[in-house]
Amino acid sequence: MRAVLQRVSKASVTVEGKKISAIKAGILILIGIENEDTQIDIDWLTNKIANLRIFNDDEGVMNNSLLSINGDAIVVSQFTLHASTKKGNRPSYIKAARPEVAIPLYEAFISTLESKLGKKVGTGIFGADMKVELLNDGPVTIMIDTKNKD
Repeated sequence: MRAVLQRVSKASVTVEGKKISAIKAGILILIGIENEDTQIDIDWLTNKIANLRIFNDDEGVMNNSLLSINGDAIVVSQFTLHASTKKGNRPSYIKAARPEVAIPLYEAFISTLESKLGKKVGTGIFGADMKVELLNDGPVTIMIDTKNKD
């Protein structure tokens, strides 16, 4: 499971001209799922996201987590995070899980993150053509891959 976290002042997701999710300060999470991912990956990643100290304290030092600031989150599925660009100029997405595998894991990720944060999180619509707007704060952008957690 791969995630790109962007610390944001605000973010939103629009589908077919309708805004379906919007947050203020928090994290926009782009999530890519592969066939080998399990609930173990979800638990580890959601715990990391909830507790990652990437928000400034009163001294301007990144000491606060999403949990400690009671920040918001939006989760957007993005199979292109598993693009392989080794050969040629057209990316291969062979490592990205097919919808029948990815959708239940995506939904479990959202549910687990909501449980850890104690609040609802915004979402995109799996497989939809989404327009994602964000105001990256910092900018702070962090990539995490559960296959590299050791």
